[in-house]
Amino acid sequence: MSQAEKPAPATVPAPATVPAPAPVPAPAPVPAPATVPAPATVPAPATAPATIRARFESKFPRGLIIRLVAYLFVGHLFAFFVYLLFVLGGQNQ
Repeated sequence: MSQAEKPAPATVPAPATVPAPAPVPAPAPVPAPATVPAPATVPAPATAPATIRARFESKFPRGLIIRLVAYLFVGHLFAFFVYLLFVLGGQNQ
């Protein structure tokens, strides 16, 4: 092959330039929350309990109060028993 018969060398295209990223727009301002006017007066309950016991029982069921007192009593009794074990065990040494 002679010089004249050799094909021309292939040209490599220039790398494409990457365009700069578009600027990020600023976030839209958050609108102020709508204000709700407070009611002029708060209506009173239709029927308020007359006695203290009725008011107390309306807040806490009777069974809950009985369990609470029983658990407190049994818990203190158990704590006293454990304390008594330590006191009596300390005297044997």
